[in-house]
Amino acid sequence: MWKASWVRWAVALGFALGGFFDGILLHQILQWHHLLSQVAGMDDLRLQVLWDGYFHALMYVIALAALAGLWWQQHQRAAASIPGWPLLGALLVGFGAWHIADTVLSHWLLQIHRIRIDSANPLLWDLLWLAGFGILPLALGLRLLRKGAGGGLNGAAAMLVLAAVTSGAGAWALLPPAQTGLATVVFAPGAGPRQVFAALDALDARLVWSDRAMAVVVVAVPAQRRWDFYRHGALLVSGAGVPAGCFNWSRG
Repeated sequence: MWKASWVRWAVALGFALGGFFDGILLHQILQWHHLLSQVAGMDDLRLQVLWDGYFHALMYVIALAALAGLWWQQHQRAAASIPGWPLLGALLVGFGAWHIADTVLSHWLLQIHRIRIDSANPLLWDLLWLAGFGILPLALGLRLLRKGAGGGLNGAAAMLVLAAVTSGAGAWALLPPAQTGLATVVFAPGAGPRQVFAALDALDARLVWSDRAMAVVVVAVPAQRRWDFYRHGALLVSGAGVPAGCFNWSRG
């Protein structure tokens, strides 16, 4: 089963979905850490948010490549459809592999962040997360892969659901919180308060929150005008068609 190309593409897609799950839940909703929370010299919120954005962009690239590979494999197989349960198993293998790799590399070897950096016992949280979202999905996925081409789940239908889930994960990362009309804007290095206020005046936007340096600001602005911040020195803007990482829930 592992020799089939579609298995490798499905594992890659599961890996990307694991990254989406991590970023959306831990960076955005729970806000337990940023990608580089424990890296020396990275206490600038602008840099933290920017690297979270790069992380989500990478997950987009992997997910889109994996989806394209799966569809191509399905086309090449002609009458022989990709079996559904092994497909789900390969996805779970990739999902679990992401969390195992993230725990071992990011938490323990590189130490760029932990699951809960504000915890008195971060190792406990790492181990719980590793067991629940790494080892358990990996074991279940391997078991489903060994079932072979068993019936009960149509592979083509499963891929349609996967495409919808991947699109939904990306859309979630781009939307402003609860459709409040707020957007988070990260300005380029060197942009000071004068440039920020000039941009707000030009776009008739209202300042809601900013960090000390006004490098990252939360503004109330009509959705159709968010794009215009790019013409006023913005690097990334949440809800404006750019992978925003944890922009919408950044607190500093």
